[in-house]
Amino acid sequence: MIKEQIWQYIDEHAAVIHSAAETIGQNPELGFAEFNASKLLASILKDAGYEVTLGVGSLPTAFRAVKGSGRPNIALLCEYDALPEIGHACGHNLIGAASVGAALGLGQAVEAIGGTVTVLGAPGEETGGGKTILVKEGALDGIDAAMMFHPSSENIIMSTSNALDAFEFTFKGRTSHAAGSPEKGINALDGVIQLFNGVNALRQMVKDNVRIHGVITEGGKAANIIPDRAVAQFYVRAPRRDYLDNVVAKVLNIARGAALMTGTEVQWTNFEYSNDNMVPNAALATAWADNLQALGVTHWIEQRDGKGSSDMGNVSQVVPSLHPYLAVGQGLVGHTTEFAAACLTPQGLATTVLAAKALAGTTFDLLTEPLKLQKAKQEWTHFKNAAESAAQ
Repeated sequence: MIKEQIWQYIDEHAAVIHSAAETIGQNPELGFAEFNASKLLASILKDAGYEVTLGVGSLPTAFRAVKGSGRPNIALLCEYDALPEIGHACGHNLIGAASVGAALGLGQAVEAIGGTVTVLGAPGEETGGGKTILVKEGALDGIDAAMMFHPSSENIIMSTSNALDAFEFTFKGRTSHAAGSPEKGINALDGVIQLFNGVNALRQMVKDNVRIHGVITEGGKAANIIPDRAVAQFYVRAPRRDYLDNVVAKVLNIARGAALMTGTEVQWTNFEYSNDNMVPNAALATAWADNLQALGVTHWIEQRDGKGSSDMGNVSQVVPSLHPYLAVGQGLVGHTTEFAAACLTPQGLATTVLAAKALAGTTFDLLTEPLKLQKAKQEWTHFKNAAESAAQ
């Protein structure tokens, strides 16, 4: 009955989980500047007997907390960054609190059952890709499986996510008086406009599940000055990295063409780290669903193809991963003020405790039932091999 004891411990510490979720939710911090949130979560884990390291690799607001020893080593991932202007409109305050809550329960048992629980604080998911950096720097080395939950308007057991590249295009021209000497100017904004026109034309010749969306961040200072500088940012998404690379090549050709058409010069950079597509894992999803059912949840969607992107996709490329969703309210849309408010309601906080218990239960299963972890690893290997063959 160890799992039930873990769940009971989490229930007994629900106030701690609620407080962490509320404190982070009411004090939003942008990606890679989540100093208060990361310290708060790390301090809770330190008080619970975890060996805590603040700052992981090149990321000051990342942290690692470890308890137990040996393999398997199961990672619980925390997110805690907010969106510009609208705060925790994606519910990352709940994500961090839930993973820490799961770790509190598991910390009471891991030394007895064997294996290791690692809590990894991953900053900057929304606008930077902290997990991408952590993967590149080896923070997931030695991890056997990784998991987190995400708030939503529905319970979804397994979801994919799109691969993503983020580009900033800078067009350079020459200023001139727009009325007096227009022939002496080169309009950088025209280059950006032609880039948008070309991307819009491209949409009819890519697969339906491709998403390309952008904004103009600089377009000139005054209507009577031909702008010599204009900047646009684009996200380009596709369900698989290999097809995304194909689409990106076309977008970059459009940028070159836009510059040629307008007499401007264009340069581009990645303004965020790229996300890879999520590798789903039915074995881990089944274990999660079994724990949800044991906790009294009876309704969920088995699988859905996600339209957004997450750096959890990069994690799933190197280790079997779980990224399910739990409802914090009905009819909600992510990245809205309404969603941020829902993540501070009694239902949102209750969902966080439910997620903590389900994460703890799934981790417990992987630590104590070798066949479940073996099945997850075999599925992950098969999926990766198939993807590599398709890309060749």
